[in-house]
Amino acid sequence: MPDIFPFISYVLIATFTPGPNNIMAMTKAGNHGFKRSLAFNIGVFSGFFIIMVLSSLFSSALLVYIPKVKPYISYVGALYILWLAYKVFTSGYKGENSSETGKKNYVQGVLMQFANPKAILFGLTVVSSFIVPYYDSVVVLLVFSISLAAVALIATSCWSLFGSMFNKLMTKHYKLLNTIMALLLVYTAVSLIF
Repeated sequence: MPDIFPFISYVLIATFTPGPNNIMAMTKAGNHGFKRSLAFNIGVFSGFFIIMVLSSLFSSALLVYIPKVKPYISYVGALYILWLAYKVFTSGYKGENSSETGKKNYVQGVLMQFANPKAILFGLTVVSSFIVPYYDSVVVLLVFSISLAAVALIATSCWSLFGSMFNKLMTKHYKLLNTIMALLLVYTAVSLIF
């Protein structure tokens, strides 16, 4: 991996920004406490790990069977990251104050990943742009998959832990935070191309 900063910034921004996993974890913890959100968070970890493994297999197969696609993968990844930067920059903060009392258990956390476009696009982008072009070992791909799933677990746990406190911070300073995250995403996209 030639430049680690774009990879790390993309991973952190994509996993820690508001999305279905983080909002649900924050809502569950805000409504029912941190301990009751743990099963959901571990489910997210497991489902995210499966998405990363599938993304690794898909991206590796693409590069092996269609080697001419390799130069275009970076461009597609960069375009997606630029689109994500635009969406982050132009978005307002939408806090979640759900009165739902149903349990978000482990199975729901796992299954949610297969209906979560942010997780699927993240998996395909990060693996095809930052990992598969540089590494082809199955062990290395599994280490990246487990590591990225661990980052997702940390992100959902942080959102659970902070719950309403994080909600207040995002509400008060969302424009500044969105601008910083969008600029980091633009840097990441540019570094993929050049």
